[in-house]
Amino acid sequence: MSILKDILYKVTIEAVHGSTDLAINKIEFDSRKVSNNDVFVAIKGSLSDGHQFIDKAISLGASVVVCEDLPATLLENITYVKVQNSNQALSYLAANYYNNPSQKLKLIGITGTNGKTTIASLLFQMFKKAGYKVGLLSTVKIMVDETEYKATHTTPDSLTINQYLDEMVEVGCEFCFMEVSSHGIHQKRIESLHFEGGVFTNLSHDHLDYHDTFAEYRDVKKSFFDNLPKSAFAITNVDDKNGVVMLQNTVARKRTYALKTYADFKAQVLENQLSGLVLKINNDEVWTKLIGSFNAYNLLAIYGVALELGIESNEALRLLSELESVSGRFQFIISDSKITAIVDYAHTPDALENVLKTIEDIRTKNEQLITIVGCGGDRDKTKRPIMANIAASLSDKAIFTADNPRTENPQTIIEEMEAGVEGQNFKKTISILDRKQAIKTACQMANPGDIILIAGKGHETYQEINGVRHDFDDMQIVQELLKQLEK
Repeated sequence: MSILKDILYKVTIEAVHGSTDLAINKIEFDSRKVSNNDVFVAIKGSLSDGHQFIDKAISLGASVVVCEDLPATLLENITYVKVQNSNQALSYLAANYYNNPSQKLKLIGITGTNGKTTIASLLFQMFKKAGYKVGLLSTVKIMVDETEYKATHTTPDSLTINQYLDEMVEVGCEFCFMEVSSHGIHQKRIESLHFEGGVFTNLSHDHLDYHDTFAEYRDVKKSFFDNLPKSAFAITNVDDKNGVVMLQNTVARKRTYALKTYADFKAQVLENQLSGLVLKINNDEVWTKLIGSFNAYNLLAIYGVALELGIESNEALRLLSELESVSGRFQFIISDSKITAIVDYAHTPDALENVLKTIEDIRTKNEQLITIVGCGGDRDKTKRPIMANIAASLSDKAIFTADNPRTENPQTIIEEMEAGVEGQNFKKTISILDRKQAIKTACQMANPGDIILIAGKGHETYQEINGVRHDFDDMQIVQELLKQLEK
């Protein structure tokens, strides 16, 4: 049991009606989960307003209501706390309720458009190999040392974050590596967390369905670094034009990484093949199992974080050479007939271009490159024609298909993609609505030595159509289809 006045620490309160000297059971922002003596936090969301469910929460046993707008009628046996921002209040309430677990381990946040999952996941892998107990909060999964949980969001809600951080502290984790999304920053989910360090990867076209402008998207990312404490470090990619912007107002210790310009952590790609990358990091050469210049950036960021957290350079390089690729991130198989199938999460124009250029760098040019790509429904529509044109321009054949259409008509999404293809490339494209049929067609078109890229869904094992998730695993499907065709 916690006392209400204790968990209200640092919450910006505008008014209180009722006692704050009472024991509370737990905190909820979903009225359906409320039980006796709970705190219900009414949040104004994009789809619904929690203020509409205050009466329901009280009927289920809530004794405290935290809200931005007080109800017209205040009940005598209920404590009402009027706050400036319910999302911000929830963040502090959650941290206080779980005794501020982020202050008891070294929490590193990774933000940017692309690379967050890879960097967070590989840092987790690296520090586990180095003998530490470690936590991970990522798009792919949540890890509390050896225990794995399913992830539902890139950056979970404040309650979920603090619950897992508390579990990490309980089992003795020293570090936690966490993806920090623009949604998570903007919605104050990380407001109460104490970060030991932050990493900026890059910034490109994404989430403009949520953020009004690219400048707003950039500034939300920047605010993460603005709020880092003086004791923290901030590592940024200065090859990205927004890299320096991220550090303009931070009081944290500033560090930089780059492939093309001068930086604290500098790398040169010596070899780039399907067997892996050979990098020269500062003055030392290292071979890694990862592929592509975009992974050279990721590995450089990981190296920088490792050094900032006290791992010696030679040990960091040794650990880099042992890292395995992350599920759905340039994950590939080579069939018996020597067809290479690559599955990648690339779902932004920049990420798709990076993957296709990486393939271009490692291919012989004697083979055919077939790219299968779609765009998610109910998300940023402006990137659809751009991604289609990139796929058509940089591939020998491009197949447009459904991704996660969600509540949109997948045919409409494909038509919006087709509109972006330049005239000289249109003959290289075909559209197949059914994703499995699209993959099957690519497999039938491929000859020995050819490369198939399946982009957009990566690690996901489902396809979301009209609110229903259907089993769908790109890698599993392409493996099965290639085996069937080779019989």
